[in-house]
Amino acid sequence: MTDRGAPAELPTAGVRRRRRIPLIWIVPILTALIAVWLAWDTFSKRGPTITIAFDSAAGLTAGQSQLKYKNVVMGTVKSITVSPDLTKVIVSIETVREAEPLLTDKTIFWVVKPELFAGNITGLETLISGSYIGMRPSAEKGWPKRDFIGEQDPPVLQAWTKGTTYMLDSKRLGSISLGSPIFFRDIEVGTVLGWDIGDLANRVTIHAFVREPYDKYVHIDTLFWNASGISLKFGSDGVQVRLESLRALLLGGIAFETSLDTKLPVAPDKQAFALHRNFDEARAVGFGRQIRLLSYFPGSVAGLEPGAQVTLHGLRIGEVTDVGLVYDPKLDRVVVPVHYRVEAGRVANIAAAARGGAENLAEDMIKSGLRATLQSTSIITGTKEIALERVPDAPPATLEKQGDVYIVPTSEVGGFDAITRSAAELLTKLNRIEYDKIGKSLENAAAGLDSTINGVQIKRTLAALEKAMVDVQEIARRLDTEGTPALRRLPAIAQQLQESLTSANRLFGSFNTGYGDDSRFRRDLDRLLPQLTDAARSIRALTDLLSRHPEALIKGRTNTGRE
Repeated sequence: MTDRGAPAELPTAGVRRRRRIPLIWIVPILTALIAVWLAWDTFSKRGPTITIAFDSAAGLTAGQSQLKYKNVVMGTVKSITVSPDLTKVIVSIETVREAEPLLTDKTIFWVVKPELFAGNITGLETLISGSYIGMRPSAEKGWPKRDFIGEQDPPVLQAWTKGTTYMLDSKRLGSISLGSPIFFRDIEVGTVLGWDIGDLANRVTIHAFVREPYDKYVHIDTLFWNASGISLKFGSDGVQVRLESLRALLLGGIAFETSLDTKLPVAPDKQAFALHRNFDEARAVGFGRQIRLLSYFPGSVAGLEPGAQVTLHGLRIGEVTDVGLVYDPKLDRVVVPVHYRVEAGRVANIAAAARGGAENLAEDMIKSGLRATLQSTSIITGTKEIALERVPDAPPATLEKQGDVYIVPTSEVGGFDAITRSAAELLTKLNRIEYDKIGKSLENAAAGLDSTINGVQIKRTLAALEKAMVDVQEIARRLDTEGTPALRRLPAIAQQLQESLTSANRLFGSFNTGYGDDSRFRRDLDRLLPQLTDAARSIRALTDLLSRHPEALIKGRTNTGRE
C-alpha cells in the first residue's frame, strides 16, 4: 500500500522474439502429407497378389487387363509369363482388398472373350473393352488360396443359383454337352454341369443341375431320358414326332418325368438315376408299383416290339419290355417269351382287392379265364399289342412264377389274329382245290361251246331265223297295207255290237218278268211240283202192291189194308 502523495509505478512491457517457418517449406510439407495419405490409401485398398495358370493368354495385356466379378473390378494384371515347363501361361494379378475373402480354393477363373458357349453368345462387350479375367466365387466356405488354375470355358451356373445336382448314369454321352438344357414338361428347369468317366471308361456319370423350385418334383422314382434331336415313330396312331425344343436339337438335352404320387420322398442331392436312351425306353421302364409278367406265345409275334402297349378292357396299363426266342424242352419246340410289366396303380382300388396278396389275386383272375392275347392295332403297319382279357371256355390253367416274374397263360382267341388265322385256313383250303383240272374242264367246255356256236347247224338255224324274220316283216307290211280299211270300219262295228247288247238286255229283262222268281208262272210251277211229287209217290205204292199181289187186279184187295 503506497502513500497518497507518492506517484504510482507503471508496468513495463517485455519483448520476446519468435522463430518463423519460411513459407517455402509449406509446399513440400503438403506434398509429403499427400504422398503419405496416397500411399496409405493405396496399401490399405490393395489385396493379395495371386497367380492364375491358363492354357493361353489370348487377349490379355499386362497393366491393362482386369479381373472382374459381376462387372466390378477386383484387380489388374501385373505380369504375364510362361511356366517353366512351357505348358501354361502364368498371369500375376494384383487384387483389391474387397477380393480377398473371395479368393478360396473353390473360386473359378476364366478368360472372358467373345464366344458361343452353351447355346449363348458371351463376351460381346470385350469387342470394345478387350478381354478380361472373370471369376466366380463359391457359396460354400473354402480355404484361402493364392495360386489357381484357370478354366478353359466359363461356368454354366452362377455361384448363388439354388438347386440340386443329380448324377445320371449312362453308357454313352451322345449329343449331350456342357450347358445342355434339362426339361420338365417342356419347361427348361436346369442344365448339365459336366460329366465324369467311371467304371473303366464303360460308363458316363452326368452332373444334372435342377433349379429351385423344380427340384422338389424329382422323386426317387423319377425317370430321366435323353431328349436330344428329333424322335420319329410310326404306330397305330400314325406318325408321331417328338421334339423338346430347338435348343435341345442343337445342344442336346435331358428331360424327366415323375409320378403323381406326392407321398414319395424328394430325391436328395447327388442322388443317382439311370439315363435312358429315349422317351420310349423310359416309358417302358415306368414308375410306381409294377408287376412283371411273362407270356409264351407259340406262334408268330411279328409286329410286337419293346414299347408296345399292354391293355386291359382296351385301356393301357403297361408296356412290353423284351421279346426273344427260347427253346422249350417240355414242348420240344421254339417259343417266344414276351416280358412286359403292368402298372398296378392304373387300376383303381386294386390295393383293396389285393389284400390277400397279389399272387392270390392273379391266381383267381387266371382261374376265371384271364389270358394274354395278341391283338393287331393296325392292319396297314402290322403293329401288335398284348391284350389281357377274359376268354370264355378257356382251358384250365394255373399261375406259375419264375423269381419275381409271373407267367400268364396265352390264348389265340379274339382280335384280328383270329380273323387272320381263319383267313389263313381258308386260303389253305383254297390252295387244296385242283385249279388245273377245273381250268382244263372249263377249257374243254369253252371249246365245245365254241364248236357248237360256230357249227353248221347253228349257222343254218340263224339263216332260217333270218328268213323267218324277213317273212314276218313282209306279213306286217301287208297287214299294215290291207288292214287299214278294216280298221276304219271298227267304230261302226262297235256301234252295232253296242245296239245288239242293248237288245239282248231287253230280251233278258222280258224273260225275267214273264218267267222270273216273282212271276205268276213261277208261282204256279211251285204249286204244281208238290202235287206231282205226291202223285208219283202214290203210283210207286200202287206199283209195289201189284208186284206183290198181281191178283188184286181181278179180285181186288183181300185184306183190310194190311199186307
